[in-house]
Amino acid sequence: MKRRQFVRKASLAAAGGAVISGCSTGESEGGVAAIQTRPRINWRLTSSFPRSLDTIFGAAEVLANRVSEITGGRFTIRVFPGGELVPATQVLETVQKGTVQMGHTASYYFTGLNPALAFDCTVPFGLNARQFAAWMYYGEGLELTRGLFADFNIINFQGGNTGVQMGGWFRHQVETLADFRGLKMRIPGFGGQVMAELGANVQMLAGGEIYPALERGVIDAAEWSGPYDDEKLGFYQIAKNYYYPGWWEPGPGLSFYINRDDWAKLPSDYQAALESAAAEANIGMMANYDAKNPPALARLLDKEGVTIRPFSEEVMRKAQEITFDILASEAASDAGYRAVYESYDAWRISSNRWLDTAENTYATFAFQGGK
Repeated sequence: MKRRQFVRKASLAAAGGAVISGCSTGESEGGVAAIQTRPRINWRLTSSFPRSLDTIFGAAEVLANRVSEITGGRFTIRVFPGGELVPATQVLETVQKGTVQMGHTASYYFTGLNPALAFDCTVPFGLNARQFAAWMYYGEGLELTRGLFADFNIINFQGGNTGVQMGGWFRHQVETLADFRGLKMRIPGFGGQVMAELGANVQMLAGGEIYPALERGVIDAAEWSGPYDDEKLGFYQIAKNYYYPGWWEPGPGLSFYINRDDWAKLPSDYQAALESAAAEANIGMMANYDAKNPPALARLLDKEGVTIRPFSEEVMRKAQEITFDILASEAASDAGYRAVYESYDAWRISSNRWLDTAENTYATFAFQGGK
């Protein structure tokens, strides 16, 4: 979506919300009558995330509440946590079939259906949250990924970002490449491919299944997100080695999926309300995590005996090499994948040059030792 279109649509949605809100207070009798003629629509949204993870699951609730407010309660969306209606990893299929009208998920869960779907979420050593938002809203990202989702009868909207994640919880230290051979680790998507190439035994588990698997020794390590969510899930009670950075998730963007047939049936003002609410939920999640992660990390380090450890240069370099080899191989074998990858990678290179000039120089100096 180009900048002019994005700004115009966001402005129209905001204006529409103001008009509807004003009418619902009875300020205009004609307006109230007009509101009452608007259809009542009730949708369901299935999430991939448990209710206990209030920030990541909460983005869908933010969207639902905002849509209801903007439309005067005439368009309601009921949000279901992962596993309540369908398993967390079946969100795409469920929305595609129209069993529910909406989903909230991470698109890298579905790379088995199309490897290029990873670009709607994150790839190792790829775009951070700021770069990803820029590519999506002001580059070709949204247009290209919507082309992918058209094959699944879905239209996608951005649904939040966690920012660069931590590298996960390990029972034992992993200092060299040899330490990854035979390691049983929960890690999804493209990152899982790279970890498998490093020699790990990769497993895909939903958020609520990770703790018991770690507790029973089914897995030796697990990654999820960052300090706030990881603390809630209790991984520190079993594994005390907390590695960083999560090189496989430098800026994972979540998505709202909408069944295209249901989207097409919505009145245009309801579509605008939904688009505006999605943008609000998208922006709010990153700020919410930036507020919650610092005190959570402090609690883990100061009260729970957790040790944070950086991945070694050897591990980072090898993982990056594997990542770029996979990207090149996929792009060479599939024209559709190549089109998305070339746009994404060109944006990465250009953006990296700029951010390294000012942003990274400042951060390297100012963030030393966390002071």
